[in-house]
Amino acid sequence: YIRLVAKRQLAAMPYKRFVELGRVCLVTYGPDKGKLCTIVDVIDHNRVLVDGPSSITGIHHQPMPIKRLMLTDLKVATTRNARQTALIRAWEEADVLTKWNGSSWAKKLADKQKRAAMSDFDRFEVMVARKTRAAAMK
Repeated sequence: YIRLVAKRQLAAMPYKRFVELGRVCLVTYGPDKGKLCTIVDVIDHNRVLVDGPSSITGIHHQPMPIKRLMLTDLKVATTRNARQTALIRAWEEADVLTKWNGSSWAKKLADKQKRAAMSDFDRFEVMVARKTRAAAMK
């Protein structure tokens, strides 16, 4: 993707993630927050039709506002309004879950969830471990 700049110079587009068929997204709001989904159709400039596939991610075929989605670098080869079986096959061929779980984004989200699930005693143990590690550094 190239755009025209002043004085007829060509510059590369700064964007790498586009709202397009097959783009894997992360839901950021609502009951499906934190789940992955795939764009299977673009309804208009504000909404897209997403599908999980539900057997893998738990998201059913539904329209969703683009504001509730974060686009990932992952993309699967799919057709418009793809069925569940075709979408599952595309996810397995692209090995989406393994790539997602290996990304730093997914690791940060997992760490955040672990910290949120910690009890008071777990937080205390972490504090003590940090203090002992800092003392060992000195």
